[in-house]
Amino acid sequence: MVVKFTKRVLTLPGRSLAGQFLLFQLVVVAVVLIAVAAVSVAQSTREFRDVRGQRMIAVAENVASTPIVRDRYADPFAARILAPEVDRAVALSGAGLAEILDPDGRVRVSTDPARVGTRMDLSASRADEGRAWFGDGDIDGVRNLIGQVPILAASGAVLAVVSVSERYPTVWELIGGAGERLLLYLSLGALLGLAASWLLSRRIKRHTRGLEVAEIAGLADHREALLHSIREGVVAVNPDGVVTVLNDSAQELLGLGAEAVGRRVDELGLERAVVDFLMSGEEGRDVVIATGKHVLALNRRAAHSQGRHIGTVTTMRDSTELAALQAQLSSHRSVTDTLRAQTHEFANQLHTISGLVQLGEFDAVHELVGTLTRRRAQINDAVTQRISDPAVAALLIAKTSLAAESGVILTLDPDSRLRALSPALATDVITLLGNLIDNAVDASVGTTRAEVNVTVCDADGLTLTVTDSGPGVPPHLRESLFARGVTSKPAGAGGLEKQRGIGLALVRLVTTQHGGHVEITDGPDGGASFVVRLAHA
Repeated sequence: MVVKFTKRVLTLPGRSLAGQFLLFQLVVVAVVLIAVAAVSVAQSTREFRDVRGQRMIAVAENVASTPIVRDRYADPFAARILAPEVDRAVALSGAGLAEILDPDGRVRVSTDPARVGTRMDLSASRADEGRAWFGDGDIDGVRNLIGQVPILAASGAVLAVVSVSERYPTVWELIGGAGERLLLYLSLGALLGLAASWLLSRRIKRHTRGLEVAEIAGLADHREALLHSIREGVVAVNPDGVVTVLNDSAQELLGLGAEAVGRRVDELGLERAVVDFLMSGEEGRDVVIATGKHVLALNRRAAHSQGRHIGTVTTMRDSTELAALQAQLSSHRSVTDTLRAQTHEFANQLHTISGLVQLGEFDAVHELVGTLTRRRAQINDAVTQRISDPAVAALLIAKTSLAAESGVILTLDPDSRLRALSPALATDVITLLGNLIDNAVDASVGTTRAEVNVTVCDADGLTLTVTDSGPGVPPHLRESLFARGVTSKPAGAGGLEKQRGIGLALVRLVTTQHGGHVEITDGPDGGASFVVRLAHA
């Protein structure tokens, strides 16, 4: 598997990650300060226009209401006669320019003698309509705030217009006009921003172990390549039960997609045993868990970073083929044990016959041979009359002899019926019956009745029932007995595969592959009853 990464990392050449972050933070601080200054300037400009605009109108009204202005505004020497009045208006208001205009905008009187005789554009003003007005306008190419008030005749006609204007302050004048407090706040904000940026850059450098952006990106690429190329499944879960890492093999084994990362384990629809195992935060030994499609060998380890618990990492391997091989080995060993038991039985019988011959009891020899032959025929007939599949029949006959050697009576229910099966299905049925019978015999050894009853029925699908006379299975273990690598028998009983619960896990796996299910109930006379139902026979 080849994993390719084409991500590009934006870096500034020649600068460390902490240095880049500090630079970016300084840029942010500068932008914030500029924005604050811009807002302050805009607010000051608005306040200047509102407050000073009304002031300009008030001064213009004061000039327009002066008797000498109303009497002499049209005098040929008005520029000289009314000059003191307009100068006083400027002095009182702090305005830059005060003028008296004709209704057509020609300047008759001005605090700037050079403007006498020039014209002012009154198109935006409403003073020529007989109303007071203030607004923006250009005077000699400079933006000014202008207030204008008409001088009205008794008839309401506009005789002249008094105009008072003031130049808009510059940006620096507006900022300075905001007072020392604004400058103090801006300076304090700049210092705090610089200090915070420097501290944050130091923290980032500490948490990234001094690694630069390219090195971090390289580590991330190698991590992704490693996780998604190994065959073992890897699942990381944080202390809150949320999946943080899920490689390709784990997705395949658990039947999940990449979207499972970031979700809680108990929300993914996994087997209950798998959920319990992944949610447990402590280290665990190798555990075998059977899901619907796989037999998984899992191992969990706690993960720590700088002395702090950050979750668990679980590795998993697909042991389905291994479990199948163990089942086959168990079947071969079962046949070997059966042959050994039969050899032991035949040896005892031959020794008896030899002794009777030496004693000359030929009639007794004849009777013993007849009895043994009839007993063997009864066992074979009891199975073959009900079980038409030769492989399954041979298994039941062999298991009968093997159980007898352990002191357990294995009987086939008279209502059992099974037609000949396909070779593949017959192999799976042998696996199911072999594991269930071995488990039942082990549980029945040493009990009072020491019996195992087997029922095989293919009337509706295929149903296999194995009932033992053992102590039974507690209800709280019935589900986990098939799912996890546990067993209801003492340690050491029944061989390695039974110690680790592989046999019953394999039973569940084979049953699920055939679209069936397996359950455990209480036997009619005590003990446990294992029932396997397959969808098709």
